[in-house]
Amino acid sequence: MTEIVIFLEDIDPVVFLGTNNSLLDKIRSFFPKIKILSRGNEIKCLGEKSEITIFAEKFNGLIEYYQKFHRIDEQDIEKYFFDAEHMKSASNGDFEQVIVFGISGKPVRARTVNQLLLVSDYKINDLIIADGPAGTGKTYTSIALAVRALKEREVKKIVLTRPAVEAGERLGFLPGDMKEKLDPYLQPLYDALHDMLPFKKLETWLEDGTIQIAPLAFMRGRTLENAFVILDEAQNATISQMKMFLTRMGVNSKFIMTGDSTQIDLPKKSESGLLQAMQILSGIEGVSIIKFDERDIVRHKLVKKIVKAYENEENGGKSLQAG
Repeated sequence: MTEIVIFLEDIDPVVFLGTNNSLLDKIRSFFPKIKILSRGNEIKCLGEKSEITIFAEKFNGLIEYYQKFHRIDEQDIEKYFFDAEHMKSASNGDFEQVIVFGISGKPVRARTVNQLLLVSDYKINDLIIADGPAGTGKTYTSIALAVRALKEREVKKIVLTRPAVEAGERLGFLPGDMKEKLDPYLQPLYDALHDMLPFKKLETWLEDGTIQIAPLAFMRGRTLENAFVILDEAQNATISQMKMFLTRMGVNSKFIMTGDSTQIDLPKKSESGLLQAMQILSGIEGVSIIKFDERDIVRHKLVKKIVKAYENEENGGKSLQAG
């Protein structure tokens, strides 16, 4: 008799094995000659060596499938054991247009021309600047790319940062200590991560520093190697902060800066590091600058009209046409 133990690392056993082990029972039905026991995140198996070897290969394949797609049910298990080639092809590229699979298996895809451009430019350039109005998916798409890079071990960590400049508010007037002051401001970054990673996995990576979220000022003095770094709200980084940020780039790092150059909250718009960076870095090999516009907005249909109305006002007070 052979005995092995398989550990479910960073996986919620209740989700993976099913309520009252309902999914584990489904797996057991395919291996009647093996005794399969579960305790917490440990799966203990007893049986003939040949049977155990097959079981371990199949079970680890299911784990890989779950870790990629963040979902598993009885149909997935049946497909896996009855149509293994289908499951393998799905894992290896049938979902080529999907950036990453979020919680409950929800696919995160590039949905507009410039989002697709962001994904394609990421493959060939190490620094990408994405400028455009709110709601165009610049940050969300970038974070999806970062999560995929981390899961596929292209990088060792994700660093998400924002300049600590509030739109019409000052952090000093907010209640609590520094973390409590900053967390609400950084909440959009947390929201995107919660869409793409199971809660337990995200908490683990936040605790061990695999994913770091911090204000831009905390980047000073660091060298970021083997990292996927995203600077959000880059229009509110000053020229000196932008230079500091860009010179943090280390070996095997990807940097993406997202911002909206029409919504600068600095005292003087001319101090925006994003505006200067787009000007002086244009044409440099390895740098991509993508201009998003209202056609990329994926929020409520009115947002496109609102953005267009403000653009018309800024460009001479033209009225918004119906439709």
